[in-house]
Amino acid sequence: MSLALPSSRDEAWRWADLAALPALAAASPAAERPALPPFIIGDSARLVFVNGRIDAALSAPGPVGLGQVDPATDHPLGRLATGPGWHLDLPAGGAAATVEIVHVSTGGANHLPGRIMLGEAAQAVIVETFIGDGWANRLTAITLAPGARLTRVVRLAQDSGFQSLRDEAEIGADARLTTTVLALGGAGSRSDARLVTTGEGAAAEMGGALLARDGQRHEAAVVVRHAAPGGTSNQLWRAVADDQATASLAARVEVARHAQKTDGEQSLRGLLLRRTATINLKPELEIFADDVKCAHGATVGELDRQALFYLASRGLPPAEARAILTRAFVADALEPVADDAVRAALLADAALWLGARA
Repeated sequence: MSLALPSSRDEAWRWADLAALPALAAASPAAERPALPPFIIGDSARLVFVNGRIDAALSAPGPVGLGQVDPATDHPLGRLATGPGWHLDLPAGGAAATVEIVHVSTGGANHLPGRIMLGEAAQAVIVETFIGDGWANRLTAITLAPGARLTRVVRLAQDSGFQSLRDEAEIGADARLTTTVLALGGAGSRSDARLVTTGEGAAAEMGGALLARDGQRHEAAVVVRHAAPGGTSNQLWRAVADDQATASLAARVEVARHAQKTDGEQSLRGLLLRRTATINLKPELEIFADDVKCAHGATVGELDRQALFYLASRGLPPAEARAILTRAFVADALEPVADDAVRAALLADAALWLGARA
């Protein structure tokens, strides 16, 4: 496959490092695969993809369909994800589904498209976990009818390689999309999205935590476009960087001229565990309406020395004190996850990562 990858000279990709992708694309996957992590949600549809292909023996698709999925996109990585994929189509009238998906990579590159279409007032919860090695590339097209509710949780936990996500969503009147991403493990990642509120009163939330160590690079680049009045959006991201790692956050809100009464917020915060690490933050607002409430905040800093001193004065070892403060910093970004079991699993993943860095 000949890869036409974007360049860092392109502003939208200025912090991306895609240099390893051609070698990953040319490599062959290994036959052996890692053990599956425990499923978080007990009673749900389950899908296991190995190198982008469904493992029927380990899957129970339930309402999820499998087959040709070809969402149209001009995204340079998303357009590679064509062919057989998965789709969730729920009818109007309050239909509901819970789906857990595990993506396993064993080397090389794999591309998988997905499509989610929720009818009026339908609801779905989708939890996705990435493990293994190699390049896992995903494109997910989302359409929410009026009043629909979609909650997505994505855990990027590959040991090595690269994970690239592209979400493209249209959110109808009074519908809500909430996406939370936790990036850790040892692989690099880019979480990329364009979310459009197409109906009055639509809501879009996307955020999460990027935890980077060694020479790792995590990046999130999200654009929310308000194309209808009365919409709300919230982008709450936290980034933690250690060693020589880099974490980058770019959050953009666009408000069309007729999208009056829009309420958009961005909160980007970075925490440097060592001064050799790098965190890049780029909040943006582009507003053409005159009756809106939009705000953004971006800060990068280190652990509060006074708080560390206070915890030390109470007898906590320095490593434990640092871990406690860092966990509190990360937990803020995982709070939007409503399901207790899923949120607990994310917090446990983060605590394990932070414990290893203490």
